[in-house]
Amino acid sequence: MRLLFSLSVLFFLSLHIRAQDLQQNISVHDPVMIKHGDTYYLFSTGMGISVWSSADMKNWKKENQIFSQAPQWAVDAIPSFKNHIWAPDISYYKGTYYLYYSVSAFGKNTSCIALATNTTLNPVDKSFKWVDHGKIIQSIPGKTNWNAIDPNLITDKKGEPYLAFGSFWNGLQLVKLHKNRLSIAQKPEDLITIASRKENLNSANPPSVDGNPVDAGGNAIEAPFIFKHGNYYYLFASIDYCCKGVNSTYKMIMGKSSSLKGPYVDKDEKPMAKGGGTILMKGDANWYGVGHNAVCHFDGLDYLVFHGYDASDNGKPKLRIEKLKWDNKGWPSVQ
Repeated sequence: MRLLFSLSVLFFLSLHIRAQDLQQNISVHDPVMIKHGDTYYLFSTGMGISVWSSADMKNWKKENQIFSQAPQWAVDAIPSFKNHIWAPDISYYKGTYYLYYSVSAFGKNTSCIALATNTTLNPVDKSFKWVDHGKIIQSIPGKTNWNAIDPNLITDKKGEPYLAFGSFWNGLQLVKLHKNRLSIAQKPEDLITIASRKENLNSANPPSVDGNPVDAGGNAIEAPFIFKHGNYYYLFASIDYCCKGVNSTYKMIMGKSSSLKGPYVDKDEKPMAKGGGTILMKGDANWYGVGHNAVCHFDGLDYLVFHGYDASDNGKPKLRIEKLKWDNKGWPSVQ
């Protein structure tokens, strides 16, 4: 009887552990995280923007998506758009949460970055309501040689807001916003290119990446995220190829600058705008590729939040959260 009881306890314990692992091991693309009160909120690519909540960054609860149906302005701008929204970015400013997001036609720079705001992230709060402000900036094939996706908001030392964004084409861009963060404050043709895999942005024949055929200009870089630590701004980006499951070659690079506008240089002092970038993290035996990261600061600790393609689960994209540490030269690494 004692043996039977022990086996029963082990059986139910194993079920609990498996359930807990399932909660921790959620499938996401392009995650970003913020803390509201005692709760962490995770936003990621998905239908209407996927949202998760957690009390401990381990056990996650799926919340309702932001948009139950595609915003009409987005359908008008991109007729093929079906409410699958990419790469959100969340920030907080003067009592309001700002959620920038991307709508796009896959493989084309027919894209827009838009904005929704809310005064709370708690879905049971009476004031909980997302207000969509529509398009912030748009890229158009044959007119703009950049792609308006993968936004990230960052402020300079004077508190002026900027939006970093971009994927392939001419690389990662930086645009100034108005103080209310609702629109851009400069002409699209005056954008600053802060990172590229091309040493020469005017090159007609850039090299292939990891032997893959060139496309979208052969410039396999995207997902900028700028984080201020000490006296420097750090630009993180993802290079090579995401979204290919077991064939994904995604990896994260980084550079730093004393100015938000750059130039950002890697550990060898090579500008990221001319092909530079020190590898922060890449795939291994357990993960085919890793990338599209955010960096978050909670309770005195810095965290790298990203997705990886799980080698134990046929390359399925999974959430990963790792602590960052900083060396005496001011460079981060994964603990």
